[in-house]
Parts: sequence; structure tokens; C-alpha cells
Amino acid sequence: MYGQGILKGLGVTFKHFFATYVEDIRHVGGKLSSNDKFARRQGVDAMGLYTVQYPEEKIATPERFRFLPFLIVNDDDHPTAPGEIWCTSCGICPKVCPPQCIWILRSEDPVTKRPVPKPQSFFIDMDICMNCGYCMEFCPFDAIKMDHDYEQASSDRTQNHIFNMEKLSKPFAYWRQIAPTTAWEEAVERGGWEHIDVVKEKKKAGQPVAQPGAKWDDPYVPPIVEKPEEPAPAAEAAPAGEAIADAPAPAAAEAVSDADAERAARKAKREAALAKKHAREQDGGEG
Repeated sequence: MYGQGILKGLGVTFKHFFATYVEDIRHVGGKLSSNDKFARRQGVDAMGLYTVQYPEEKIATPERFRFLPFLIVNDDDHPTAPGEIWCTSCGICPKVCPPQCIWILRSEDPVTKRPVPKPQSFFIDMDICMNCGYCMEFCPFDAIKMDHDYEQASSDRTQNHIFNMEKLSKPFAYWRQIAPTTAWEEAVERGGWEHIDVVKEKKKAGQPVAQPGAKWDDPYVPPIVEKPEEPAPAAEAAPAGEAIADAPAPAAAEAVSDADAERAARKAKREAALAKKHAREQDGGEG
């Protein structure tokens, strides 16, 4: 019979149409802002069609959703390198970018003028970016990721839509928050939670590496720092007229003082990074 498929399609449409009103009556006065309603609307038990009253109501963003790229940096409480960027300015992302919206300037040593594996500047034109995710897929260091922040509307594109390195940088904890399973899968592939180069160096030196758990929702293990060896107890003073047997004692004391100075420098760097983070949060709250 001709037209049978059309009638079946219309039947499905009318079924969802009337189910929409049944759902509205069932949840009269309720909004879609609660997690339980989100889970129902996005699950297999959802019935009918529905409209989200944006911006008061927002649909939960799926983990695999991709919008604008951003750069991974160490967390502010990293024990050895807080705020250190993961990007090595290898230049792969601008090469594979279809619309050519990424610009990188590599750092160089001020004395030898040799290139340093760290970007001096990094720019992305967000109006040109097509959100394809090629930069993330081809990055060998897991240093660039796709964000979930899609609310980027602005009337001045030259000031607000060309992101520099400061605006692109976000801590590793943010990536674990918006994409927990993906971050876990990448950590399993790298062999640890830290940058792949750091993981390789620690394994080569026989130092402990923070390993991801057997499942994606296992507790996060922060970077591990090997504690320095305790200095040997000072030898008792030799009686007058006797030769001092422990001649290398001054060298040992110098090594201990260097270790203390290094720990103090790391502590000061962490405190400065945390202070910078608090200042950004306060500026964002006041804005």
C-alpha cells in the first residue's frame, strides 16, 4: 500500500508530540537544571520532545564534546614545576590545522640562541577555528585539548577572539574534571599522570611515577617526589692533636645546604603560583 511509510513516520511524530505534554504535566513547575532530570532527559527513558530555557537551563555537556582548544599546564600545587606548560612547540598542530588558525613562536636560549622546547608565544584565532580537534589528536605530548566552554560571544573579535598563551593555558586538573575517562586513558597510554617526558625521565632514573588506577574513577594520585636522603649524623669532635678522619665532611655539608636551597626555591615557586591563581580568581569574581 502506497503511503504506509509516511503514515508510520507520522505516527512516531504524533507519539512523541503527545508524550511531550505528558512529561510536562508529570514534572509541572520543575526545571531541567537538576542532575536527576538531566539524567532522565538524556537517558533511554526519555519521552517526547522538550525545550531548554537557555540560559537559565543548560543541557549537560557530553565528555566527548569539543569546542575551542586550550593548552595544558601543571597544577599550581605541583611539587616541582607548578604552572609549567606541557607544550614543547614542536609545530605539529599548526601543520595539521585545516584552517591554519594556530601560530607558535618557539623560545630560544638568550646566550646560545639555540631553540628551547617551550613556546614563547602561542596564538589561536577562535573565529577561524573549526573545532575539528586535529590539533588534539596529533599532539604527541597531550598538551592541547578541546574545551567545553562554548559561551564565547563578543562584539570585538580582535581583542577577545584571538587567544594568547595566557588565555589558552588551563591546569591539568581542569582537563581531568571535564574529561575524566579521556584523561585516564591518556595517562594509561603515557604510563603516568605527568608529562610524557617527565614520565620517561623518572622511569630512566628509577624514581617513582604517579600511576593511574585500574579504572577511570579510581582516586587520582598526584605527582610523586622522591624524598632526599637524610644527612648522616655529624661525627663527634676529635680530641686535640688527633687527625680528622672524615675529610669530606665539608663537601657533605655543602650538598645538604644545596638541597635545602633547592627545596626552598621550589616552595617559593609554588607559593607564587598559588598567589597568582588566587589573584586570577579574585579578578574573575570582581568582573
